[in-house]
Amino acid sequence: MDTITLSRAEYQDIIDARDHAVAMRDVATGAMETLSEAELDAYLDAATPLAFWRKHRGITQTTLATQADVSQAFLAQIESGKRVGTVNVLAKIAKALRVRIEDLVTDTVAECLYRE
Repeated sequence: MDTITLSRAEYQDIIDARDHAVAMRDVATGAMETLSEAELDAYLDAATPLAFWRKHRGITQTTLATQADVSQAFLAQIESGKRVGTVNVLAKIAKALRVRIEDLVTDTVAECLYRE
């Protein structure tokens, strides 16, 4: 049996290259959504990624809350960053917005989720 030993950095470089290749393929085929410069500015200016994606999709909080089976008040708190949704809630919201859950989670939210 042949074995190869890599440093963690070398292994991460291979993973990053693979992820880059997959992302470029998905962009080229239209499977991955891209944002214009104006949309990127709006994303960066939004209170949370959820706030951007909801507005970008043209969905009201009430409609999204219904689709995600949460109250509009709770959705508003998640969107403003005052509360953190559970993984299950964020998954429902992501599905309704047609984005990955990772697209809704900031580093701060991820830290809170992993502590629970």
